[in-house]
Amino acid sequence: MSKTCNFHSLRSNSLPPFLSSTGNSRFLRAYPALNLLTTASKPFHRCIRASSRRRVVLGGFGGVSLWMNNNMSGTFGGKSFIASARQTNPSPVEQALNKVDWPETFPFKEEDFQRYDESSDSTFYEAPRFVTHIDDPAIAALTKYYSKVLPQSDTPGVSILDMCSSWVSHYPAGYKQERIVGMGMNEEELKRNPVLTEYIVQDLNLNPKLPFEDNSFQVITNVVSVDYLTKPLEVFREMNRILKPGGLALMSFSNRCFFTKAISIWTSTGDADHALIVGSYFHYAGGFESPQAVDISPNPGRSDPMYVVYSRKLLVA
Repeated sequence: MSKTCNFHSLRSNSLPPFLSSTGNSRFLRAYPALNLLTTASKPFHRCIRASSRRRVVLGGFGGVSLWMNNNMSGTFGGKSFIASARQTNPSPVEQALNKVDWPETFPFKEEDFQRYDESSDSTFYEAPRFVTHIDDPAIAALTKYYSKVLPQSDTPGVSILDMCSSWVSHYPAGYKQERIVGMGMNEEELKRNPVLTEYIVQDLNLNPKLPFEDNSFQVITNVVSVDYLTKPLEVFREMNRILKPGGLALMSFSNRCFFTKAISIWTSTGDADHALIVGSYFHYAGGFESPQAVDISPNPGRSDPMYVVYSRKLLVA
């Protein structure tokens, strides 16, 4: 079985060799020795592979490594997985949610959502970080994508929730709506976000209940933060509750994270696997259309990759 990042083997606070700092934040890029999927039209439990140095998780399913080893497009060895999945056409990330044979029940266990650092998230995010966590080309790609899928600026009656928000939401320049709510962990960051009309400070890992009425929002966005959710099904069920019928949920992610705070199933898998993981949240939360993935990476191999997994709330429950 090919090795992946084994964050839980760390014994000190020094950076392991497969991590590198990214500018002036403590946001890190992982460099797993991963292979890429060539298809996802296989049983879900065979689509994700756990680290060879960690127990095989995935709800106790067997055959994980066998399927992965038989369905690879090539091994990158120790090279950075920043070499985006888009280097193959079509992108494995975009294929990841095609014709998935989902297990009957949610395949992950509680330990899959454990983290290297289980200390208080409120303490971790107490100091504001006025930095960006993806590079400029990735930001530009996400903003361009938003310009295509978000409701037109100043559309009457539109409400948007930016979940896990901070001082910037990466919406198009000058973007406005009647109501744009930011929910995040640091009040100083949220106060600085010019697109927000209001904000709420809330730790979703302590309280996944969203403080909004049913059918309140047309859109929910989440930028590079879905990998920190330790109670994702509860959060996604709440997202479904507060979205209007037909409302759109957009979960974007890259290959960068605060690795000590990301969940273990995320830090031991790769980009296409991550699309499957996020897709599983939509599927098992219920009330959503089949999730889809899109690879919007701007410069494969030369800048941060960027992916979006999205779905809409069913018109009729």
